[in-house]
Amino acid sequence: MQQVVVERFGGVEELQCREVPTPKPGAGQVLVRLTSIGMNHADLMGRRGEYKLSTGDPPYTPGLEGGGVIEAVGEGVEASRVGQRVCLAPDAARLSKGRPGTYSSQYVCDDDEALAAPDELPNDQLGAVWLPYLTAWGALVWKAKVTPGQIVACPAASSSTALAAAQIARHHGCTTLGLTTSPDKVASLESAYDHVVVTHERKDGERVMRPWHRDMKQLTDGKGVDVFFDPVAAGAYLNTEIRCLAQHGCVVVYGLLGSPGTVDVTPLIRKHASIVGYVNDEVFSAGRDEMMRGVEHLFEGFASGAYRQSLAARFALADVREAHEAMQRGAHVGKMVLVP
Repeated sequence: MQQVVVERFGGVEELQCREVPTPKPGAGQVLVRLTSIGMNHADLMGRRGEYKLSTGDPPYTPGLEGGGVIEAVGEGVEASRVGQRVCLAPDAARLSKGRPGTYSSQYVCDDDEALAAPDELPNDQLGAVWLPYLTAWGALVWKAKVTPGQIVACPAASSSTALAAAQIARHHGCTTLGLTTSPDKVASLESAYDHVVVTHERKDGERVMRPWHRDMKQLTDGKGVDVFFDPVAAGAYLNTEIRCLAQHGCVVVYGLLGSPGTVDVTPLIRKHASIVGYVNDEVFSAGRDEMMRGVEHLFEGFASGAYRQSLAARFALADVREAHEAMQRGAHVGKMVLVP
């Protein structure tokens, strides 16, 4: 089978696609032929040595999510599972389980970690669900407990996770605001959000932040934002988010894309507001029942058409270097996947 290995931390040249023996499923396990592997910024951070909590030390295989078709089963597993379309469970490829990442053409997991997928999920999206959608569900529904009528703002609006958050927030009766640094992306985002706000502009050839708090005040009729779903969370950007919060509002931080800087938290006290962090490990740690509550909600959403993944690009697994370069450029809108 094909498997991507990072021999040492560094640039895309460290991604090696190799032919290795195909593993056999043990007792209680299944072998899944992957038809899609979701790409995430965590993969890029891991390759650079910035996410060792997920990767450990090299050599290692990247990848946090995947899905495909069961092609073999081990002892004790129903033979009828062969041929079933599945998503790997959100916690299947965790380092703590001693598992490799999902950048491979086949993957062995436990029988109960191969979750039967809705027919409405195409093969090239089976491995692209959890990082965007479970992150959004976990942060907004499970942790922030959004309610109808609230206003949810999504920085990095063109990312697959923000787009998923917009769908989940709308499904729960919220108004959505998409925030983007790129005016060029506005047209492609307008159908995904109730309103789109451009946060930066070009001055003297450099990108600088504009006074976007004025747009937020106007769009919220002075009330402010109830929940920011934020992967930036730093410096002047976070200061502006705090300024834009409604009374009892919350900034939910799920990523660290911003550059560190001074932040004035004084308004949080006056607004009875808060900043909290979220990663999917939080749901995993709460137990399988909580994780499956999110999984079942999302599968139902895809089956009903309430949720619909937007794929920005597909790359062959052998073209993984090109795929990482494309993700680094950040010009895409939606989810990028590897297709073995």
